[in-house]
Amino acid sequence: VALKRMLNFNVPPVKNSTGEPVWKVLIYDRFGQDIISPLLSVKELRDMGITLHLLLHSDRDAIPDVPAVYFVMPTEENIDRMCQDLRNQLYESYYLNFISAISRSKLEDIANAAIGANAVTQVAKVFDQYLNFITLEDDMFVLCNQNKELVSYRAINRPDITDTEMETIMDTIVDSLFCFFVTLGAIPIIRCSRGTAAEMVAVKLDKKLRENLRDARNSLFTGDTLGAGQFSFQRPLLVLVDRNIDLATPLHHTWTYQALVHDVLDFHLNRVNLEESTGMESTPAGARPKKKSKKSYDLTASDKFWQKHKGSPFPEVAESVQQELESYRAQEDEVKRLKSIMGIEGEDEGAISMLSDNTAKLTSAVSSLPELLEKKRLIDLHTNVATAVLEHIKSRKLDVYFEYEEKIMSKSTLDKSLLDMISDPDAGTPEDKMRLFLIYYISSAQAPSEIDLEQYKKALMDAGCNLAPLSYIKQWKAFTKMASAPTSYGNTTPKPLGLFSRVMNTGSQFVMEGVKNLVLKQQNLPVTRILDNLMEMKSNPETDDYRYFDPKMLRGSDSSVPRNKNPFQEAIVFVVGGGNYIEYQNLIDYIKGKQGKHVLYGCSELFNATQFIKQV
Repeated sequence: VALKRMLNFNVPPVKNSTGEPVWKVLIYDRFGQDIISPLLSVKELRDMGITLHLLLHSDRDAIPDVPAVYFVMPTEENIDRMCQDLRNQLYESYYLNFISAISRSKLEDIANAAIGANAVTQVAKVFDQYLNFITLEDDMFVLCNQNKELVSYRAINRPDITDTEMETIMDTIVDSLFCFFVTLGAIPIIRCSRGTAAEMVAVKLDKKLRENLRDARNSLFTGDTLGAGQFSFQRPLLVLVDRNIDLATPLHHTWTYQALVHDVLDFHLNRVNLEESTGMESTPAGARPKKKSKKSYDLTASDKFWQKHKGSPFPEVAESVQQELESYRAQEDEVKRLKSIMGIEGEDEGAISMLSDNTAKLTSAVSSLPELLEKKRLIDLHTNVATAVLEHIKSRKLDVYFEYEEKIMSKSTLDKSLLDMISDPDAGTPEDKMRLFLIYYISSAQAPSEIDLEQYKKALMDAGCNLAPLSYIKQWKAFTKMASAPTSYGNTTPKPLGLFSRVMNTGSQFVMEGVKNLVLKQQNLPVTRILDNLMEMKSNPETDDYRYFDPKMLRGSDSSVPRNKNPFQEAIVFVVGGGNYIEYQNLIDYIKGKQGKHVLYGCSELFNATQFIKQV
């Protein structure tokens, strides 16, 4: 909503205006591009009158009679470039929108440039948009993508970090969270664990919200804020969690569609990039092997199949793709059949409309063609994506890993020794083995004895693993042992349903032989459990000493005693140090069982296990 308002020159778009939109140019930097691209497609931009969208630092030609909407971070080089645009008189008028608040001195730089270029009248509006976060789903956001190494897990947890560096990281995170709440139009009640980076974020965010509320003339939280309607009667709860409370989940192999896509494919800002091998044709001897073509697909909110199945276990997804395909084929044949009965070749609308009564059926068939084609596109897309995921599952035995790790995390009995899993040459990549071992190491109440550890290490080395992450996890475990008891992961294990039944029939495109058909039981991961305690006001040793901040209270008090005793309806969980789709999915599944409640999941960056293990 905020973006559409900005693209409409900062006035709310009128619903049923028949007039043409005002044609305009959109100019963004990489940050702006990352914020817009998961939310608005090129077609939607065009519908809003954006004929051209260009990067700020690209060579742009002058288009003298068109207004330009800028959407950029207020950085030194961006400001310089905007001033240059003014001097070169590139556009008719300039609407300057800053992703994050611009400082007074930089604003003066622009003003001076405008005076120098004699373009003061052309700078129509200057706005701070407070949109410095990336929304990936209706209920999920991540802070940044461009400079994410600045706020990464490693950056926050480096042993040699200086206080000033830490301040900078915390300020970056707080700036984004502040933007998030300005856009929501709500002042949260903040809870966080003590002695962690999450606490530093909470203290700074509380202070920033408080200062903004005090300044009544310029407060961003008064009157007609955008989100006022949504959260009017009750304030949301913000739970700030530190990644270090649970390092097993980000390493965990997963079984739900979206999390698998993120784990094994290149999935980034809602776009998945696939390398497609072009069929199995035999290449003539001596010919060059065919180049793999790269394809990218957007998995968005408008993709109904994705919305419905992104949280489903993979076997269900494979089955659903198959069903969709069958129903599509049935419809496609129906259209052909009807046409041939009536002897209509091609798409002759005139001939069709003359034959009235028998045609109600046909016209509906014809009018649903575009819909059918869209359906076909989605089926093809998910067939390709799911097939790519399946290749990984089969070649790396990911179903076995997932099941085994679930057993470790829920402390069930193991049917096969860990050493066998690590030394099995057919199961998984060295990284898969390392992830499995780290989860075992993190989850075990007693660390393995030195003798056992040496044995494991040797097996891991033989399997080609890089042992660097182990030393970090060892230190982390020793440190958290002092701080708190290990987190438990509930005590449920996935139940195998026997091998695939329906999908095994010969017509299916997914050859699922040998892949276990595991179903998930809902169990709460640590992050979800913490949210549950705080949202429902349950007393629990795990969360009882969480600090409590209310930026609306006149004096900040350092207490863990909540003023408000009622359970919350709305909550935002934010993981400082990075999050993943497994946790997001777990929260969504949890909240489905709670009527009328909403949860949003946010994190400082989104990583899969491969990216995470490199940071450890």
